[in-house]
Amino acid sequence: MAVHVGDGDDHGDGGDALGREGLGGRALPVTLDDVREAQKMLSGVARTTALEGSRHLSRLIGAPVHLKCENLQRTGSFKIRGAYVRIAALSEQERAAGVVAASAGNHAQGVALAASLLGVRSTVFMPQGAPLPKVAATRDYGAEVRLHGQVVDETLSAAREYARRTGAVFIHPFDHPDIIAGQGTVGLEILEQCPEVGTIVVGLGGGGLAAGIAVAVKALRPDVRIVGVQAAGAAAYPPSLAAGHPVPVEAPVTMADGIRVGCPGVVPFRIVADLVDEVRTVSEDDLSSALLLCLERAKLVVEPAGASPVAALLADPGSFRGPVVAVLSGGNVDPVLLQAVLRHGMAAAGRYLSLRLRLTDRPGALAALLEVLTQVDANVLDISHVRTDPRLALTEAEVELHLETKGPGHCAEVGAALRDAGYLVTT
Repeated sequence: MAVHVGDGDDHGDGGDALGREGLGGRALPVTLDDVREAQKMLSGVARTTALEGSRHLSRLIGAPVHLKCENLQRTGSFKIRGAYVRIAALSEQERAAGVVAASAGNHAQGVALAASLLGVRSTVFMPQGAPLPKVAATRDYGAEVRLHGQVVDETLSAAREYARRTGAVFIHPFDHPDIIAGQGTVGLEILEQCPEVGTIVVGLGGGGLAAGIAVAVKALRPDVRIVGVQAAGAAAYPPSLAAGHPVPVEAPVTMADGIRVGCPGVVPFRIVADLVDEVRTVSEDDLSSALLLCLERAKLVVEPAGASPVAALLADPGSFRGPVVAVLSGGNVDPVLLQAVLRHGMAAAGRYLSLRLRLTDRPGALAALLEVLTQVDANVLDISHVRTDPRLALTEAEVELHLETKGPGHCAEVGAALRDAGYLVTT
């Protein structure tokens, strides 16, 4: 886990002044007053999402852990907050021209709903490979959806060109003060719901949510530690913080598409650099294990990006000062991805075992194998039986098994039982 330690312990007790100035007296582009004004604008629009305690995570880290459930927000993520504030602040002339956005999912839906609520025409460009449920939801919220490009960068270029050609206002997903102010209302809610909070852990992509929370929370409670979490394969903030300016990473790769951003936003970067105490990275195994935990223990459907704070808690549970609030930023996970991630999460947790073995191709051989697995209480999820591979001897067959197990210890027990029964096992 890569860790960036910022200057969080040096914020002092400046109170509301931190809503206007960063470290060293530098003016910040978003203030506490901006966030409070955004909260007023969002009254009756965005939900005040629940803060749910997690006994399992609390026992793990040795301090109270609460989950801020933005996965239960309208459109399934926090994005409606910033999108609504940004569009609501447009002039009548700008509204008449309509708005345009580019997104693979959450921002698309937030812009579509916000524009519909405000009576503004919206066009959303999405990659051609965007998950069908997200495309359908964006249309249902009232946007005209245009599929363009294979990656978000191509989609973004198309949206900007459309804005230049038509005069529509481009709504950036994170790099604008109004967007950040809207997302910052999550921080105000956390302080209202958990006044004693010691640490807030939040996913970090472009930086809009983390920056907004940091502005609100550090202004009122400078002692609260704020930890941003990035996927290791898409971690642009650690090198950017080291360089002192946004630095792009080439070809970011992670299942967590909500935080798969190649370069920090200029506006949120200034705030994150000044006010966020630490940035951590988590692996794909951490993310899938966290998603599985949210589903099984918290009974919450969370997308990989939304589960990133939980992934950080699981990866290094002894390093967080409680009480801890983990922000579950979204729940819009594609069912196909969910299936794959859950299986990966079970494997990472030692609860899913894939293996191959050879046996004599004779009647009853497969039944004997299954009897061994029954004796060690392994649940067979899938089995394939191959007889025609040229690598096999005339009297051999190869079996591939996918098993549900009870954990790493049980996996070892299953392997030992098969070897004791005379099978040559490969994974």
